[in-house]
Amino acid sequence: MSSAPVSPFSTGSIGAGGAGDSAVTTRFWWVRHAPVAHDGRIYGQKDMTCDCTETAVFAGLARQLPRDAAWVTSNLRRTHETASAIIRAGLPGPAVIPGPDSTAIPDLAEQSFGDWQGLTYEELRHSRGGAFHRFWHAPAHERAPNGESFVDVMERVARAIHGLIAPHRGRDIIAVAHGGTIRAALGLALGLDPEACLAFTMENCSVTRIDFIEGPGQGHGWRVITVNRPPR
Repeated sequence: MSSAPVSPFSTGSIGAGGAGDSAVTTRFWWVRHAPVAHDGRIYGQKDMTCDCTETAVFAGLARQLPRDAAWVTSNLRRTHETASAIIRAGLPGPAVIPGPDSTAIPDLAEQSFGDWQGLTYEELRHSRGGAFHRFWHAPAHERAPNGESFVDVMERVARAIHGLIAPHRGRDIIAVAHGGTIRAALGLALGLDPEACLAFTMENCSVTRIDFIEGPGQGHGWRVITVNRPPR
């Protein structure tokens, strides 16, 4: 696979076969991590633990998710804890997450809000002269001081997704990640403007399914199956 940067807005096929090949579908099952106790403060890439005590939630996820899948998480512990809770609830998976049979990918982390992390939403609004965003902490192209913009997130998430397709071609991939990460994945699949991605709602422990389809035929290479589906 080429190491050249991948545009977050690209929706073309990656390594698609010729017209005579049958279609191959790689299925991404995105799960947002369990709730974090953040006291109304922006936490972004702070390595927070999450609440995995609602066993019925994880049992519901275990019933929805595929049994023979590759597992990936971000590098943040709340995704590791959520993945482990799903496996404890009955879904076969790696004994240790992250571990030899699962991969922690820093490019799947939540947006870094830099100096804004730890602020309340009111403090953030005050620091930005009273400006606020309807759905997110800032417009998609605005980079937080010592942090990232959502456009930055889209670029690295696209890189991670394309890096997963080749080694797991034709398989199910369970990706336990973050709200911003999953919005970026939807933006890649649908070819959305970065600002439009921020309109998606991503609840904790929700499932979003996106398929990448290679093979003959005209049209789009991605298919969105479900978005923000509740765990039970």
